[in-house]
Amino acid sequence: MNRDRSSRRLPVILSMIVGLMLTMMPLPEAAASFRPDWLALLVIFWAMQLPRTWSVGTAWIIGIVVDASQGTLLGQHALALCVIAFVTVRMHLLMRVFPLPQLTATVFPLLALYQFLLFWINGVAGIHAPAVVYWGPVISGTLLWPLVMMFLSGVRYRTRSGG
Repeated sequence: MNRDRSSRRLPVILSMIVGLMLTMMPLPEAAASFRPDWLALLVIFWAMQLPRTWSVGTAWIIGIVVDASQGTLLGQHALALCVIAFVTVRMHLLMRVFPLPQLTATVFPLLALYQFLLFWINGVAGIHAPAVVYWGPVISGTLLWPLVMMFLSGVRYRTRSGG
């Protein structure tokens, strides 16, 4: 029983570690503004698929790690990830039956909410950035969502079936 439980947690933990590495990976200056919010995409997926296990608490921990690794205001990403995890958990039964195009259209406002919260917190703190820094990740994350969804759904299916 304990082995079965840990084998189900391993894909989530590994995906979060890979997401954190992709978030911290250096990119050329032209591409850095369009870096997808990998961890936001992963939080949305896992909160939608496993809402009782991976939701707001996990989002808070991941957000604190992102804040510490990027040197941003402590709690900024944690708050934003918690809000999108909460919204996803509240709507997870509805989102799970959406076809992929409709789910992609639902992920867009979640990513926009995430970026708006970061924009608002930065504005209160007096940190200014160009609009592409906020809209670039929303657009690239929305375009990558179908690939992320299909890949992680396959991983989750293989983990559940034991193969």
